[in-house]
Amino acid sequence: MSLKQPNEANGPAPSSGGPGRMTIAVIAVMALTIAGLGGYLVSSSRLLEGDGKSGGSVAKADIAGTTETKKGTATRWVAAAPGRVEPKGGLIRIGAPQVGRISEVLVSVNDRIESGELLARLDDAEYRAKLAAAETEAGSRMRERDSASLATSRSDIRKSEDDVYDAERAVTGARIELDSMLKNRRNGESSNNDVADARRRLKDAETRLKKERLALAKAQSKSNIGEPSRIESGLSAARSDVAIADALLDKTRIRAPQVGTVLEVNAKDGEIVAPSPELPLIVIGDLSALRVKTEVSEADVSKIKVGQQAFAKTAAFPGREFKGKVTSIAPSLAAPKLGGRGPRRPTDVDVLEVTIDLDPQTDLRPGMRVDAFFLANQ
Repeated sequence: MSLKQPNEANGPAPSSGGPGRMTIAVIAVMALTIAGLGGYLVSSSRLLEGDGKSGGSVAKADIAGTTETKKGTATRWVAAAPGRVEPKGGLIRIGAPQVGRISEVLVSVNDRIESGELLARLDDAEYRAKLAAAETEAGSRMRERDSASLATSRSDIRKSEDDVYDAERAVTGARIELDSMLKNRRNGESSNNDVADARRRLKDAETRLKKERLALAKAQSKSNIGEPSRIESGLSAARSDVAIADALLDKTRIRAPQVGTVLEVNAKDGEIVAPSPELPLIVIGDLSALRVKTEVSEADVSKIKVGQQAFAKTAAFPGREFKGKVTSIAPSLAAPKLGGRGPRRPTDVDVLEVTIDLDPQTDLRPGMRVDAFFLANQ
């Protein structure tokens, strides 16, 4: 009897690793892969568009520069640049005009100050003594001149010189009076009316000084005027010493050049200070309006125009835009100033400084770093 192989007529029996089961496994893997990819795409789409559950809209930006918010409003920007917030007119860094010891600091951080207000005072005992000595010498020289017989051709010049000297002394006195009134008002010892009167007297004295100097110039321009005598020359030299001593005394008074708010105070009573642009004693700024100084890349220079709309964003206020307008563009490119970059290298790229005046708001603070976005011109 012959033995036959099982299923010989139908071919070999399928094994566990045959083609049929392999096909089923491949199909299953592909199905799982497609399902996972679809879930990833759906979740990514929700992340970009915002599903209302994340607590805020997430911006969706493409390469062309379109920013779309959750509400569906699109903002088209053509260029972006880093920037820094600063007060209107920039930061005013006030240093010591000469070497000296600080005698008194009269302001603190956040104080509102007026133009010309005294901020600090250096020790002035030596300069007051020199001024008093110079004034005494000038008075002696003037009495000597008046008692001498001088040419009448210079009488108009002598009178004009006397008037100018008197006006200069009046300005010095009025300025010292205003300093005192402003200091007393900050301490509650003077009123606004007292300060206003002192300002008016200083303005009147300055107006008078301009008028007397113009009259002296006219008197000196006349023809047939004789040369000054030795006595007259001595008086002029003495009065020059008075002017020099007065100027040195005034340098011990550190005043505010404009209205603003005190942002930093680095001066303390008793310290020895010297002129140094890197170490200002006091920093002030006008916080009535803010602006952003940006550094635009050379490739985007042609896209920026004065009057162009822009907005700033910062990590301190995520999701918010602070709108503004381009108000000035630097005439030439220069090295970047935002942040320390170390020594310049030949491969460093210059930038164009652009100023954006921000709309009135109070959330941003001077010194904040922001990103500025320039909108397409309509």
